Amino acid sequence: MLDTKKKSLTFSVRKLRKSYGPVEVLHGIDLTLRGSEVHAILGENGAGKSTLVKILSGFEQLTEGELHFSDGSGEPERITLWNNAIAEQAGVVLIHQEFNLAEQLTVAEIIFLGNEIKGRVFLDKKTMRAKAQEYLDILRSDIDPDASVGQLPVSAKQMVEIAKAQAKNARVLVLDEPTAVLTQQESQVLFELIDRLRQAGVAIVFISHKLDEIKQIADVITVLRDGQLVGSYPAAELSKDDMVRLMVGRELSSLFPEIPKIPETAEVVLRVSNLLLQGNSTASSFELRKGEILGFSGLVGSGRTALMETVLGLRRAAKGNLGSVEIRGERVDFKQLSAARSKGVAYLTKDRKGNGLLLEKGLVFNFSLFSLHKISALLIDTKQEEIAFEKAVETFDIRMKDRSIAAGNLSGGNQQKLLLAKILEAEPSIIIVDEPTRGIDIGTKSQIYHFIAQLLASGHSLILISSDITEVIGLSHRVAVMYHGEIIGVLVGDEIEEVEIMRYATGLKNKNSHQEKLDKSGTSNANP
Repeated sequence: MLDTKKKSLTFSVRKLRKSYGPVEVLHGIDLTLRGSEVHAILGENGAGKSTLVKILSGFEQLTEGELHFSDGSGEPERITLWNNAIAEQAGVVLIHQEFNLAEQLTVAEIIFLGNEIKGRVFLDKKTMRAKAQEYLDILRSDIDPDASVGQLPVSAKQMVEIAKAQAKNARVLVLDEPTAVLTQQESQVLFELIDRLRQAGVAIVFISHKLDEIKQIADVITVLRDGQLVGSYPAAELSKDDMVRLMVGRELSSLFPEIPKIPETAEVVLRVSNLLLQGNSTASSFELRKGEILGFSGLVGSGRTALMETVLGLRRAAKGNLGSVEIRGERVDFKQLSAARSKGVAYLTKDRKGNGLLLEKGLVFNFSLFSLHKISALLIDTKQEEIAFEKAVETFDIRMKDRSIAAGNLSGGNQQKLLLAKILEAEPSIIIVDEPTRGIDIGTKSQIYHFIAQLLASGHSLILISSDITEVIGLSHRVAVMYHGEIIGVLVGDEIEEVEIMRYATGLKNKNSHQEKLDKSGTSNANP
């Protein structure tokens, strides 16, 4: 299926500049991609990575500079006309960070969209379906080629995007945060595919904030900072600490802040008892104490988000559920987020673009939306709103080119900080954060971790849902691990380490017989 006789190509940009109106976002970038190399591009959110790869793939036009391309048969030639259609004809294919799928179509139709196989008169749907199955088999995916894309979970949609790129026979494959929504197993399958493509002469551009992934697969690393080229380096010469230093321009002395201990007498602020999720036969119970971070770990699909959304009333519990939710000893039955807010509970969704922010609306509008009750009676007090927003910008270091831009034009890290500012403006005492640093650069991660530590110091309590085990270990007083929709164990103290968490997450261990662990206060240090 892969053409192993491809000649070595080169694709380069020289002195590339990109401006949006008067604002220049890329400043004289030089970059060369070569066949049979994995070229990683690193940088904090807003460094210019996505803009750069959109120019490479023809979705954006450069303002100044030159593009040069050679398929290996001669010297690189300067490209005078470059757009997405021309780029794909040359074999330059971008897998977007944001999905670009027509969700009403089937998987097979999506994979060959714009690249259809034709019979004598009509499309050869039988052949397209068979080849779509081949591409999915390479990815070891059980996705049905006849399934509607709109019905697929997020990780499956990403695998469809990757299969779609295979169908285009890419010469230069650009992957923008491809593993952000994939499981560890799915990510490893992708890395195996990348290795086969590299051996076949394909140039791979790989953007990720996961430094372990960069160390595993990259041959060359280019670092951007604030739209400037810091440099390009052989991957073997850079440690993860070196990468961080180059990205942020400073040493990160401690990624995780010191997390305050909580006293044994700390008040139980949230108690969930025997809550039964839809489709499950075993109920879950847990407690959260004042000043505590209770981490929730588990594989994708283990039920962590479903459990919290059931607690908050965003999902219905199973029929016949006899469980209960108590806030500081008072039984509650939330039907919507506003009811939870009135009891001091806020939820930071993992889907900031789909459910957290209105991307086409302004920054102040988004910031105020969850706390309008504080600044309005009959009319919104816009002066008070502006003062609150200015304070949030300073507190959370929200960076923007122009305050009048829509939320969708912020970088991912700044969108996440805006979302955090939005929910905290409602002054909750209990905060449930779901994947708070997904797709966020290392510098912004550290900022968010320090925000969290400050919240604990001021008496807040947090539930942390994260697929990043290092994050869970580094922040949590206790860790609840879920498996197939139930809490299978709660770890404390020295038990909170990666191998032990994975034993529970994969079902190898079950501590439900020791239910008293659920009731223990998290008196151990975080960062064990």
